Amino acid sequence: MKKKLLKNTEWTVLIVCLLLFAIGAVALFSATQSTEYGEFKKQIQWFVISIPFLILAYCIDYNLIARFSAAIYLVMIGLLIGVLFTEPINGATSWYHIGESISIQPSELAKVVVILFISFLINQMQIRGRKEINKIWKLAIVLIFMAIPIGLIVIQPDYGTAIAYILAMLFILFVSGIDKKYIILACIVVVVLVPIAYNHLPSHALKRIEVFLNPESDPRGDGYNIIQSKLAIGAGQLIGMGLFQGNQTQLGFLHPKTTDFIFSVIGEELGFIATAAILVLYVVLITKTIYIAKTAKDNLGSYIAIGIGGIFFFHMAENIGMTIGLLPITGVPLPFVSYGGSSLITNFICIGLLLNISARRQKSYLER
Repeated sequence: MKKKLLKNTEWTVLIVCLLLFAIGAVALFSATQSTEYGEFKKQIQWFVISIPFLILAYCIDYNLIARFSAAIYLVMIGLLIGVLFTEPINGATSWYHIGESISIQPSELAKVVVILFISFLINQMQIRGRKEINKIWKLAIVLIFMAIPIGLIVIQPDYGTAIAYILAMLFILFVSGIDKKYIILACIVVVVLVPIAYNHLPSHALKRIEVFLNPESDPRGDGYNIIQSKLAIGAGQLIGMGLFQGNQTQLGFLHPKTTDFIFSVIGEELGFIATAAILVLYVVLITKTIYIAKTAKDNLGSYIAIGIGGIFFFHMAENIGMTIGLLPITGVPLPFVSYGGSSLITNFICIGLLLNISARRQKSYLER
Protein backbone atom coordinates (compact mmCIF):
# COMPACT_ATOMS: atom_id res chain seq x y z
CA MET A 1 0.00 0.00 0.00
CA LYS A 2 2.82 2.41 0.86
CA LYS A 3 4.51 1.67 -2.47
CA LYS A 4 1.25 2.48 -4.26
CA LEU A 5 0.95 5.80 -2.40
CA LEU A 6 4.51 6.74 -3.29
CA LYS A 7 3.98 5.74 -6.92
CA ASN A 8 0.76 7.77 -7.27
CA THR A 9 2.20 10.87 -5.61
CA GLU A 10 2.59 13.89 -7.89
CA TRP A 11 6.18 14.63 -6.86
CA THR A 12 6.45 17.39 -9.46
CA VAL A 13 4.71 19.86 -7.12
CA LEU A 14 7.33 19.22 -4.43
CA ILE A 15 10.22 19.59 -6.87
CA VAL A 16 8.77 22.86 -8.20
CA CYS A 17 8.31 24.41 -4.76
CA LEU A 18 11.85 23.38 -3.74
CA LEU A 19 13.21 25.05 -6.87
CA LEU A 20 11.23 28.21 -6.06
CA PHE A 21 12.53 28.14 -2.50
CA ALA A 22 16.11 27.75 -3.76
CA ILE A 23 15.76 30.78 -6.07
CA GLY A 24 14.25 32.78 -3.23
CA ALA A 25 17.04 31.73 -0.86
CA VAL A 26 19.70 32.91 -3.33
CA ALA A 27 17.93 36.26 -3.69
CA LEU A 28 17.57 36.59 0.10
CA PHE A 29 21.27 35.79 0.55
CA SER A 30 22.16 38.68 -1.72
CA ALA A 31 19.52 41.08 -0.38
CA THR A 32 20.52 40.60 3.28
CA GLN A 33 24.30 41.00 3.10
CA SER A 34 24.06 44.44 4.69
CA THR A 35 22.29 42.92 7.74
CA GLU A 36 24.72 39.99 8.10
CA TYR A 37 22.26 37.66 6.35
CA GLY A 38 19.78 37.82 9.24
CA GLU A 39 16.57 37.13 7.31
CA PHE A 40 18.32 34.59 5.07
CA LYS A 41 19.38 32.57 8.12
CA LYS A 42 15.88 32.80 9.60
CA GLN A 43 14.35 31.65 6.32
CA ILE A 44 16.56 28.54 6.34
CA GLN A 45 15.45 27.87 9.91
CA TRP A 46 11.79 28.26 8.92
CA PHE A 47 12.39 25.86 6.04
CA VAL A 48 13.70 23.22 8.45
CA ILE A 49 10.72 23.81 10.75
CA SER A 50 8.36 23.43 7.75
CA ILE A 51 9.60 19.93 6.87
CA PRO A 52 7.76 18.07 9.69
CA PHE A 53 4.54 19.92 8.81
CA LEU A 54 4.98 18.89 5.17
CA ILE A 55 5.51 15.24 6.13
CA LEU A 56 2.50 15.17 8.47
CA ALA A 57 0.25 16.81 5.88
CA TYR A 58 1.37 14.15 3.39
CA CYS A 59 1.21 11.05 5.59
CA ILE A 60 -2.09 11.54 7.45
CA ASP A 61 -5.11 10.79 5.25
CA TYR A 62 -6.66 14.13 4.25
CA ASN A 63 -10.14 12.76 5.06
CA LEU A 64 -9.03 12.30 8.67
CA ILE A 65 -7.46 15.77 8.78
CA ALA A 66 -10.66 17.29 7.40
CA ARG A 67 -12.75 15.70 10.19
CA PHE A 68 -10.91 17.82 12.75
CA SER A 69 -11.04 20.98 10.61
CA ALA A 70 -14.12 22.37 12.40
CA ALA A 71 -12.34 22.37 15.77
CA ILE A 72 -9.17 23.88 14.26
CA TYR A 73 -11.32 26.45 12.44
CA LEU A 74 -12.73 27.64 15.78
CA VAL A 75 -9.23 27.91 17.22
CA MET A 76 -8.11 29.96 14.22
CA ILE A 77 -11.11 32.29 14.54
CA GLY A 78 -10.07 32.84 18.16
CA LEU A 79 -6.54 33.68 17.05
CA LEU A 80 -7.83 36.06 14.37
CA ILE A 81 -9.92 37.84 16.99
CA GLY A 82 -7.07 37.94 19.50
CA VAL A 83 -4.59 39.41 17.03
CA LEU A 84 -6.80 42.49 16.68
CA PHE A 85 -5.75 43.46 20.19
CA THR A 86 -2.01 43.25 19.52
CA GLU A 87 0.26 46.21 18.86
CA PRO A 88 -0.05 47.46 15.24
CA ILE A 89 2.90 47.18 12.85
CA ASN A 90 2.75 49.54 9.85
CA GLY A 91 -0.89 50.19 10.73
CA ALA A 92 -1.96 46.52 10.79
CA THR A 93 -2.64 44.21 13.75
CA SER A 94 -1.67 40.98 11.98
CA TRP A 95 1.08 39.39 14.08
CA TYR A 96 1.61 37.65 17.40
CA HIS A 97 5.12 38.23 18.76
CA ILE A 98 6.97 35.43 20.52
CA GLY A 99 10.11 36.75 22.10
CA GLU A 100 12.10 39.42 20.29
CA SER A 101 12.60 37.78 16.91
CA ILE A 102 9.63 35.50 16.16
CA SER A 103 6.35 36.74 14.69
CA ILE A 104 3.39 34.53 13.78
CA GLN A 105 0.73 35.70 11.33
CA PRO A 106 -2.49 33.75 12.01
CA SER A 107 -4.15 34.90 8.78
CA GLU A 108 -1.49 32.95 6.85
CA LEU A 109 -1.87 29.77 8.88
CA ALA A 110 -5.67 30.05 8.78
CA LYS A 111 -5.71 29.79 4.97
CA VAL A 112 -5.24 26.06 4.90
CA VAL A 113 -7.62 25.58 7.85
CA VAL A 114 -10.42 27.53 6.18
CA ILE A 115 -9.91 25.64 2.91
CA LEU A 116 -10.09 22.30 4.76
CA PHE A 117 -13.17 23.27 6.76
CA ILE A 118 -15.15 24.79 3.89
CA SER A 119 -14.27 21.81 1.68
CA PHE A 120 -15.37 19.41 4.42
CA LEU A 121 -18.57 21.39 5.07
CA ILE A 122 -19.60 21.40 1.40
CA ASN A 123 -18.71 17.72 1.03
CA GLN A 124 -20.91 16.82 4.03
CA MET A 125 -23.79 18.84 2.60
CA GLN A 126 -23.50 16.95 -0.68
CA ILE A 127 -23.91 13.47 0.79
CA ARG A 128 -27.38 13.35 -0.79
CA GLY A 129 -26.13 14.82 -4.05
CA ARG A 130 -24.00 17.60 -5.53
CA LYS A 131 -27.04 19.84 -6.06
CA GLU A 132 -27.51 20.19 -2.29
CA ILE A 133 -25.11 23.13 -2.29
CA ASN A 134 -27.65 25.06 -4.39
CA LYS A 135 -30.23 25.06 -1.61
CA ILE A 136 -30.30 28.64 -0.42
CA TRP A 137 -30.04 27.92 3.30
CA LYS A 138 -27.11 25.53 2.83
CA LEU A 139 -25.29 27.97 0.58
CA ALA A 140 -25.94 30.72 3.14
CA ILE A 141 -24.30 28.62 5.88
CA VAL A 142 -21.22 28.11 3.71
CA LEU A 143 -21.02 31.82 2.91
CA ILE A 144 -21.30 32.77 6.59
CA PHE A 145 -18.43 30.48 7.58
CA MET A 146 -16.42 31.95 4.70
CA ALA A 147 -17.25 35.52 5.65
CA ILE A 148 -16.19 35.30 9.31
CA PRO A 149 -12.41 34.88 8.78
CA ILE A 150 -12.45 37.19 5.76
CA GLY A 151 -14.18 39.92 7.79
CA LEU A 152 -11.70 39.56 10.66
CA ILE A 153 -8.77 39.86 8.24
CA VAL A 154 -10.28 42.97 6.62
CA ILE A 155 -10.54 44.56 10.09
CA GLN A 156 -6.76 44.08 10.70
CA PRO A 157 -6.62 45.49 7.89
CA ASP A 158 -5.03 43.07 5.40
CA TYR A 159 -6.93 43.42 2.13
CA GLY A 160 -4.49 41.35 0.06
CA THR A 161 -4.83 38.26 2.25
CA ALA A 162 -8.60 38.73 2.40
CA ILE A 163 -8.78 38.69 -1.41
CA ALA A 164 -6.71 35.48 -1.43
CA TYR A 165 -9.35 33.85 0.81
CA ILE A 166 -12.16 35.09 -1.40
CA LEU A 167 -10.56 33.73 -4.57
CA ALA A 168 -9.89 30.34 -2.95
CA MET A 169 -13.50 30.13 -1.79
CA LEU A 170 -14.80 31.07 -5.24
CA PHE A 171 -12.68 28.31 -6.79
CA ILE A 172 -14.13 25.78 -4.33
CA LEU A 173 -17.72 26.90 -4.91
CA PHE A 174 -17.28 26.78 -8.69
CA VAL A 175 -15.91 23.22 -8.59
CA SER A 176 -18.61 22.13 -6.12
CA GLY A 177 -21.23 22.60 -8.85
CA ILE A 178 -22.89 25.84 -7.77
CA ASP A 179 -25.76 26.87 -10.02
CA LYS A 180 -25.06 29.46 -12.73
CA LYS A 181 -27.83 31.71 -11.39
CA TYR A 182 -25.81 32.27 -8.22
CA ILE A 183 -22.72 33.11 -10.27
CA ILE A 184 -24.67 35.66 -12.31
CA LEU A 185 -26.21 37.10 -9.12
CA ALA A 186 -22.76 37.35 -7.52
CA CYS A 187 -21.43 39.23 -10.56
CA ILE A 188 -24.32 41.70 -10.36
CA VAL A 189 -23.73 42.22 -6.63
CA VAL A 190 -20.02 42.85 -7.24
CA VAL A 191 -20.76 45.39 -9.97
CA VAL A 192 -23.14 47.23 -7.62
CA LEU A 193 -20.97 47.03 -4.49
CA VAL A 194 -17.55 47.86 -5.95
CA PRO A 195 -18.29 51.60 -6.45
CA ILE A 196 -19.92 51.76 -3.01
CA ALA A 197 -16.98 49.99 -1.38
CA TYR A 198 -14.52 52.24 -3.22
CA ASN A 199 -16.18 55.35 -1.79
CA HIS A 200 -15.86 53.92 1.74
CA LEU A 201 -12.25 52.74 1.55
CA PRO A 202 -9.85 54.21 4.13
CA SER A 203 -7.58 56.99 2.91
CA HIS A 204 -4.45 54.80 2.74
CA ALA A 205 -6.23 52.27 0.51
CA LEU A 206 -7.49 55.01 -1.80
CA LYS A 207 -3.96 56.40 -1.94
CA ARG A 208 -2.61 53.02 -3.04
CA ILE A 209 -5.13 52.82 -5.86
CA GLU A 210 -4.33 56.38 -6.95
CA VAL A 211 -0.60 55.62 -6.92
CA PHE A 212 -1.19 52.39 -8.82
CA LEU A 213 -2.94 54.34 -11.58
CA ASN A 214 -0.29 57.09 -11.58
CA PRO A 215 2.89 56.31 -9.55
CA GLU A 216 4.54 59.55 -10.73
CA SER A 217 1.88 61.55 -8.86
CA ASP A 218 3.79 60.91 -5.62
CA PRO A 219 7.31 59.74 -6.60
CA ARG A 220 8.85 60.45 -3.20
CA GLY A 221 5.93 59.11 -1.19
CA ASP A 222 3.50 56.27 -1.90
CA GLY A 223 4.67 55.96 -5.51
CA TYR A 224 8.31 55.51 -4.51
CA ASN A 225 8.31 51.73 -4.02
CA ILE A 226 6.68 50.83 -7.32
CA ILE A 227 8.94 53.22 -9.24
CA GLN A 228 12.04 51.68 -7.66
CA SER A 229 10.70 48.19 -8.32
CA LYS A 230 10.20 48.84 -12.02
CA LEU A 231 13.63 50.45 -12.27
CA ALA A 232 15.20 47.39 -10.63
CA ILE A 233 13.47 44.89 -12.91
CA GLY A 234 14.26 46.95 -16.01
CA ALA A 235 17.92 47.29 -15.04
CA GLY A 236 18.34 43.53 -14.86
CA GLN A 237 17.73 43.06 -18.60
CA LEU A 238 18.45 39.50 -19.83
CA ILE A 239 20.93 38.00 -17.37
CA GLY A 240 20.88 40.52 -14.52
CA MET A 241 23.51 42.74 -12.92
CA GLY A 242 24.83 39.86 -10.83
CA LEU A 243 24.45 38.85 -7.18
CA PHE A 244 25.38 41.66 -4.75
CA GLN A 245 25.53 44.06 -7.74
CA GLY A 246 21.98 45.41 -8.00
CA ASN A 247 21.85 49.16 -7.45
CA GLN A 248 18.27 49.39 -6.14
CA THR A 249 18.74 46.23 -4.06
CA GLN A 250 22.13 46.90 -2.49
CA LEU A 251 21.79 50.66 -2.02
CA GLY A 252 18.53 50.30 -0.11
CA PHE A 253 16.14 51.82 -2.63
CA LEU A 254 13.90 48.72 -2.67
CA HIS A 255 11.73 48.31 0.42
CA PRO A 256 10.79 45.82 1.72
CA LYS A 257 13.12 43.90 -0.57
CA THR A 258 12.96 40.54 1.24
CA THR A 259 9.17 40.21 1.23
CA ASP A 260 6.95 42.29 -1.08
CA PHE A 261 9.67 43.07 -3.63
CA ILE A 262 11.79 39.92 -3.69
CA PHE A 263 10.75 39.43 -7.34
CA SER A 264 12.29 42.83 -8.09
CA VAL A 265 15.55 41.73 -6.47
CA ILE A 266 15.60 38.63 -8.68
CA GLY A 267 14.79 40.67 -11.77
CA GLU A 268 17.58 43.16 -11.10
CA GLU A 269 20.35 40.76 -10.08
CA LEU A 270 19.46 37.57 -12.00
CA GLY A 271 17.62 39.07 -14.97
CA PHE A 272 14.77 38.12 -17.27
CA ILE A 273 15.88 34.49 -17.56
CA ALA A 274 15.43 33.95 -13.81
CA THR A 275 12.10 35.78 -13.61
CA ALA A 276 10.80 33.87 -16.64
CA ALA A 277 11.88 30.63 -14.98
CA ILE A 278 9.89 31.59 -11.89
CA LEU A 279 6.79 32.21 -13.99
CA VAL A 280 7.20 28.84 -15.71
CA LEU A 281 7.56 27.10 -12.34
CA TYR A 282 4.38 28.71 -11.04
CA VAL A 283 2.48 27.74 -14.19
CA VAL A 284 3.62 24.14 -13.70
CA LEU A 285 2.66 24.24 -10.00
CA ILE A 286 -0.83 25.63 -10.63
CA THR A 287 -1.41 23.30 -13.61
CA LYS A 288 -0.42 20.29 -11.53
CA THR A 289 -2.67 21.49 -8.70
CA ILE A 290 -5.65 21.60 -11.09
CA TYR A 291 -4.72 18.14 -12.37
CA ILE A 292 -4.65 16.80 -8.81
CA ALA A 293 -8.10 18.32 -8.22
CA LYS A 294 -9.39 16.57 -11.37
CA THR A 295 -7.94 13.19 -10.48
CA ALA A 296 -8.76 13.17 -6.74
CA LYS A 297 -10.59 10.06 -5.54
CA ASP A 298 -13.43 12.11 -4.03
CA ASN A 299 -15.03 15.53 -4.04
CA LEU A 300 -13.36 16.48 -0.76
CA GLY A 301 -9.92 16.05 -2.30
CA SER A 302 -10.96 18.06 -5.34
CA TYR A 303 -12.23 20.94 -3.24
CA ILE A 304 -9.11 21.08 -1.07
CA ALA A 305 -6.77 20.95 -4.07
CA ILE A 306 -8.58 23.62 -6.07
CA GLY A 307 -8.75 25.90 -3.00
CA ILE A 308 -4.99 25.60 -2.61
CA GLY A 309 -4.61 26.30 -6.32
CA GLY A 310 -6.63 29.50 -5.87
CA ILE A 311 -4.31 30.66 -3.07
CA PHE A 312 -1.15 29.98 -5.10
CA PHE A 313 -2.61 31.62 -8.22
CA PHE A 314 -3.61 34.81 -6.43
CA HIS A 315 -0.33 35.20 -4.56
CA MET A 316 1.71 34.62 -7.70
CA ALA A 317 -0.38 36.96 -9.88
CA GLU A 318 -0.73 39.72 -7.28
CA ASN A 319 2.89 39.79 -6.10
CA ILE A 320 4.42 39.73 -9.57
CA GLY A 321 1.73 42.07 -10.89
CA MET A 322 2.36 44.68 -8.20
CA THR A 323 6.15 44.64 -8.68
CA ILE A 324 5.80 45.46 -12.38
CA GLY A 325 3.03 48.00 -11.91
CA LEU A 326 0.12 45.98 -13.30
CA LEU A 327 -1.70 45.59 -9.96
CA PRO A 328 -1.96 47.70 -6.77
CA ILE A 329 0.54 47.04 -3.98
CA THR A 330 -1.09 44.91 -1.27
CA GLY A 331 1.85 43.38 0.60
CA VAL A 332 1.11 39.83 -0.56
CA PRO A 333 4.21 37.56 -0.41
CA LEU A 334 5.47 35.43 -3.30
CA PRO A 335 4.95 31.76 -2.27
CA PHE A 336 8.19 29.92 -1.34
CA VAL A 337 10.28 32.89 -2.53
CA SER A 338 9.50 35.78 -0.16
CA TYR A 339 10.82 35.82 3.38
CA GLY A 340 8.29 34.82 6.03
CA GLY A 341 7.93 31.94 8.46
CA SER A 342 4.13 31.77 8.69
CA SER A 343 3.83 31.94 4.91
CA LEU A 344 6.48 29.27 4.35
CA ILE A 345 4.96 26.81 6.83
CA THR A 346 1.48 27.34 5.38
CA ASN A 347 2.71 26.84 1.81
CA PHE A 348 4.52 23.61 2.67
CA ILE A 349 1.43 22.31 4.48
CA CYS A 350 -0.50 23.02 1.27
CA ILE A 351 2.09 21.10 -0.75
CA GLY A 352 1.84 18.21 1.71
CA LEU A 353 -1.93 18.12 1.23
CA LEU A 354 -1.55 18.15 -2.56
CA LEU A 355 0.87 15.22 -2.34
CA ASN A 356 -1.56 13.52 0.05
CA ILE A 357 -4.53 13.90 -2.33
CA SER A 358 -2.55 12.76 -5.36
CA ALA A 359 -1.16 9.69 -3.53
CA ARG A 360 -4.63 8.42 -2.66
CA ARG A 361 -6.24 8.78 -6.07
CA GLN A 362 -7.38 5.49 -7.55
CA LYS A 363 -7.17 6.21 -11.27
CA SER A 364 -5.57 8.81 -13.46
CA TYR A 365 -7.85 11.36 -15.07
CA LEU A 366 -7.29 9.87 -18.53
CA GLU A 367 -8.36 6.41 -17.32
CA ARG A 368 -11.78 7.56 -16.11
